[in-house]
Amino acid sequence: MANASPKTAHAAPAWGGWLLTLGAIAVLVFGLWHLGFSLTKFLVGLGSLGKFVVLMFPPDWGDNASLWRYIKALAETVAIALLGTTLAAVIAFPLSLIAARNTTVSQILRFFARRGFDTLRGVDTLVWALIWVNVVGLGPFAGVFAIAISDIGSFGKLFSEAIEASDKRPVEGVIASGGSRLHAIRFGILPQVAPVLISQYLYYFESNTRSATIIGIVGAGGIGLELSEMIRTLEWQKVAFLIIMILITVSVIDRLSTQLRTAIAGSKATPN
Repeated sequence: MANASPKTAHAAPAWGGWLLTLGAIAVLVFGLWHLGFSLTKFLVGLGSLGKFVVLMFPPDWGDNASLWRYIKALAETVAIALLGTTLAAVIAFPLSLIAARNTTVSQILRFFARRGFDTLRGVDTLVWALIWVNVVGLGPFAGVFAIAISDIGSFGKLFSEAIEASDKRPVEGVIASGGSRLHAIRFGILPQVAPVLISQYLYYFESNTRSATIIGIVGAGGIGLELSEMIRTLEWQKVAFLIIMILITVSVIDRLSTQLRTAIAGSKATPN
């Protein structure tokens, strides 16, 4: 009788796990059916994709004028990501002090700051790009604002959580020494969270380089606009060359960003 209870206790979680698995499979099958998934269409689509891949080789940039135009567009994409991320971080940091529990000046302001962050990051960057293209017109200006507005919400949430997780003892020491509230933030909190904030900034810059490519397709400037035009005109060899340029650029930024984050964090781990 002593062994019956543990077996019963283990049986219930086991049955619960199976039921959850079966439920997830049922939802997946229903979703595929409801969205009109067809194995025949999928296989035919793979064949078409293979034809496009064949048409992409060998990659070709065309003439020298086109190559120079692609390089400038790629530099514009990186600039959009850098400016958008930097603008978002600069705006989000003071707002995160309002949203953090241990630095806020008012609980009411903290509530509205957090809900504002949720609203901004709840809308995808591509949607913001479509909005800003209609507001300020085509070009990189719209791309910078699209990334900045979206990232203000993300940075605000991450920055405020990092500030809330900071150690209270340095702050108490600054206050006990006669420092003001601003002194406590500057000398008690900021030195603790600065490495985390910089690491998050670098990660988002890396991610936004990819996002800047996508929003360029809807008219927000950069290499995405060139890529969209080449796809529209069926210039598949040039499409392959642009994709290779983007992959190399993202890879270089990823490696540099990883090394910087590792150095800032003080870790000896080898970057991926």
